[in-house]
Amino acid sequence: MLKNLSADNIYIVCGHTDMRKSIDGLAAIVQHQYQLDLFNNSAFLFCGRRRDRLKVLLWEDDGFLLLYKRLEGGKFNWPRSKKEVRNLTHEQYIWLMQGLSIDQPKAIKKLEGGVDIC
Repeated sequence: MLKNLSADNIYIVCGHTDMRKSIDGLAAIVQHQYQLDLFNNSAFLFCGRRRDRLKVLLWEDDGFLLLYKRLEGGKFNWPRSKKEVRNLTHEQYIWLMQGLSIDQPKAIKKLEGGVDIC
């Protein structure tokens, strides 16, 4: 599933989403609940209650693309915090697609700002 998603931003909508929603329903969640711009080369990821299916909503220059993935074995390690949207790095997106947590405790974290070395 899109190992190299070509979006500037990848947002994960935490908690569960009604997977019966189509493009318009998912777009309404992004716009009204989270006040995010659908048209700025961003991908929005949604997952159902059973965590074995996800949808990706992505704007292309001439319309929306809706991708759907259903796992035949296993579940996505999806954050369950309610009413939250998180901006993922491409690395976190790959972890999610591999069934791993997006919050890897052993991953080396990037430092903010410069580091003085004497």
